[in-house]
Amino acid sequence: MKSDDIEQLKELVAFLKENEIAEFDLDRGDLKVRLKFASAVVQPAASGSQLDLASLARLMGSGAPAVAAAPIAYAPAVLASAASAVPTAPAAPAQEEETLHIIKSPIVGTFYESPSPGSSAFVSTGDRIEKGQVVCIVEAMKLMNEIEADASGEIVKRLVNNGQPVEYGQPLFAIRTN
Repeated sequence: MKSDDIEQLKELVAFLKENEIAEFDLDRGDLKVRLKFASAVVQPAASGSQLDLASLARLMGSGAPAVAAAPIAYAPAVLASAASAVPTAPAAPAQEEETLHIIKSPIVGTFYESPSPGSSAFVSTGDRIEKGQVVCIVEAMKLMNEIEADASGEIVKRLVNNGQPVEYGQPLFAIRTN
């Protein structure tokens, strides 16, 4: 390895530790790196925390596929697409997040905002929704599972991208309840 590569690897390790990522794989050409930190139990990050995707993409270099097997705050899907990620908006103030209701994924699968490609989304930011209304689809094992709102309110933000893999319990939407 070149000294520049070693320096980038050191920065990557520091970034992963700072964001409490327990396991990480990097495969770039002939370089294969697998990092697994020996921390006993990884504590979930605060709900308002977000990974700095721009820094991760810079550390990995362009076009480098990466997979994080056990990161924090539902980051695996985010990291899997980090090479093409656009930096996210700053997190909302803590007081606002405390009053928002989070609709979470009841299953592992792929998030879809609309019933079919090219059709309009089930819901958009600013829409009023009712309890039981379909807000998205999560595809699992070739089955399209309609996800219904578990509360009524206004969609404040969508927390995942169309076509993104999601995990069980991962936040999908933040809503301001009535």
